[in-house]
Amino acid sequence: MNEMRIAALRRERGWTQEHLAETSGIAVRTVQRLEAGKEASLETLGAIARALDVPVRDLFSAEEPSALDPGVRGLDERTAADQAARDRAVAGFWSLYSAIGIGFGIVTVVLLVLHVWSPLVFLAVGAYWALGRLVGRVVLDVVLAPRLDRRYPLSRNVDESSRAGR
Repeated sequence: MNEMRIAALRRERGWTQEHLAETSGIAVRTVQRLEAGKEASLETLGAIARALDVPVRDLFSAEEPSALDPGVRGLDERTAADQAARDRAVAGFWSLYSAIGIGFGIVTVVLLVLHVWSPLVFLAVGAYWALGRLVGRVVLDVVLAPRLDRRYPLSRNVDESSRAGR
């Protein structure tokens, strides 16, 4: 395989091997082996690249991407595809939340116009939007995120605040 740049990238950030291992979710010994020039699985390389916030190809010294192992070149593409699919799933979740809220609001207005419900029902609509966002965040983090982690292992859970800053 090609010469690795993991130690240089780690030092640029002022990280210890322990910090890189903890951030990437791999063993310190694995970081040491990689920095000593040993080969690693594509999943390990993906975890290190995510931790360092660089494409996998940047972990290697090769100037030309075509000089990289085909598996390494493909890992960046698979990572991007996994992240896009995960982002679509999360966006779909929030779209469903919004559609339910809009539908609930429309039904509430219609029933109020028909004098079927009390005007206090508007409190329920407000509660849906206020508390629903919090409940939705919990459902997303506790239920959906672990499933997305299993389905799209090369992706990362990106919260909306960091996505807005991209």
